[in-house]
Amino acid sequence: MTGGIDVRDIASRLYHQHNVEHLSDAAVKERAERYGQLTEFGNYNFISSVRNRSSAVTVYIGSEAVRQRKLNDDQKRIIAELPNTLRMVQRYINRAPIVCIERTMGDNSEFNPHCTIYVSTQRRDAVHIAYMWGETLFPYRPTAPGPDMTLIHVPEWQERHRQILVFPEEGVTLVLGSDYVGEDKKGFLRMAMWWAKQEEKLGVHSGSKILRAVDPEGKMHRYGMLLFGLSATGKTTHSCHDHGLGHDNEGVEVVQDDVCFVCKDGSALGTERGFYLKTEGLDPHSQRLLYNSTIERSSILENVMVDGNGRVDFHDETLTSNGRCVIQMSTLARSVSERINLPPVDETDGLLLMFITRRNTVLPMVSKLNAEQAALAFVLGESVESSAGDPQRAGESVRVVGTNPFIIGDEAAEANWIYDMIKRHEDKIEAYLINTGGVGEVRVREPDGTSRVKREVSRIQIPETSAVFRAIVRNEIEWIKEPHFETLVPKHIEGIDLRKFDPHAYYSQQEIDDYADQLKRERREYLEGFTDLEPDIVSASAA
Repeated sequence: MTGGIDVRDIASRLYHQHNVEHLSDAAVKERAERYGQLTEFGNYNFISSVRNRSSAVTVYIGSEAVRQRKLNDDQKRIIAELPNTLRMVQRYINRAPIVCIERTMGDNSEFNPHCTIYVSTQRRDAVHIAYMWGETLFPYRPTAPGPDMTLIHVPEWQERHRQILVFPEEGVTLVLGSDYVGEDKKGFLRMAMWWAKQEEKLGVHSGSKILRAVDPEGKMHRYGMLLFGLSATGKTTHSCHDHGLGHDNEGVEVVQDDVCFVCKDGSALGTERGFYLKTEGLDPHSQRLLYNSTIERSSILENVMVDGNGRVDFHDETLTSNGRCVIQMSTLARSVSERINLPPVDETDGLLLMFITRRNTVLPMVSKLNAEQAALAFVLGESVESSAGDPQRAGESVRVVGTNPFIIGDEAAEANWIYDMIKRHEDKIEAYLINTGGVGEVRVREPDGTSRVKREVSRIQIPETSAVFRAIVRNEIEWIKEPHFETLVPKHIEGIDLRKFDPHAYYSQQEIDDYADQLKRERREYLEGFTDLEPDIVSASAA
């Protein structure tokens, strides 16, 4: 497939080439800031030409164990042209000016990938890519155990030949024709998740935190928490939220916001020291921790609207709805954990798995799940398409296993792994499905195929979702059976008028039944695409 070209050899030879400059942290920062815009907060904003990941032209290359099962026409063309592309890349990076920095992913005694990035600076402002990515990981520790991984980034590659080439088994990724920093962040995390599986760990697209809460009898509890969710569901928002836990000694410790490596003992190894968060609509009141961190001098903005006087507007989406910011964990003040790892489940009062979705019709705002339902929620990885994402599919279901678009290899095996881990610790693990969407939406399909909102959703607000989290960890909820999905739902939640989210206030009983039946039917049809799921997980969809 590669025409006999060894990409690992290409990557390893780069380190000592005469055209490669190894920059210190101070040097890469100073050089990058020449090309940024200084904001009112004293930090810098950088503008890229590409403002989202290029998933449609991302290809996994290697053995049958790593290749994608379905390829679009562009991906098929990329594979057909691969030998010639690699020859061109090899010839080009032998001549182009390149900067290199090294980092370590993670901070533990078991698994800490050594990450080396090479960025072509033929376009001189591209040095900000190395700078921003470098601020997400830890300084290089030569003795840390873990695989070697390399990413070669050529942002000036011809636009019509843009492609992301992932060689998981070689630990190499090539980013050609995009200058979006998200490709570098996810490029390394994607490879690391593949290598974690080889060590019987599971890389998950999940935030993590520790919560301390007092139950109704006055007893203090300490929980670990993993928060799963697709983009725009609120994963980072609630990973970095204090949920109003204000009783004596209550509180949260933010641990991670994106990717962890889960172990069989229920522990979760963190990956990053800097979070690459979305800034869309960032609010100082409902998202206080994130907002205050974003305006720190150490934070780095990307594709955010900044006017000629340096004023920042997180609500202006003229450039993109995918504005970003790299914040340092340390700026989360008292709410940040001293470590980036969750302890084993036996060292806490329990591990809470929170599967965050966004649906707008009849799904309850919170559902308590048994082990089989939790594994099913992992497989389904549900949300809905937005008008901003794809107007033709707005309101339709989106499903990604593990809410993780970066899985390499067998997706069913990952669901089975999670199910096994939950069953091992069933007395200490609880799972919940959290709906951050709402209830009551009605959509109609127009003649041109687009979806139009006939009645707006009654939205679940961030403070209301926080009240759900708070009530769960304080053990304040009395649970009752839900008639359609056979989960448990709250009878009462302090601080929330549940009548506001009762489907009967918006739909007839027949409409409620139809929406629920449609969702369950979609789920069963989706599961037909998997052949190796544990039967008990599949059975949970029959409810």
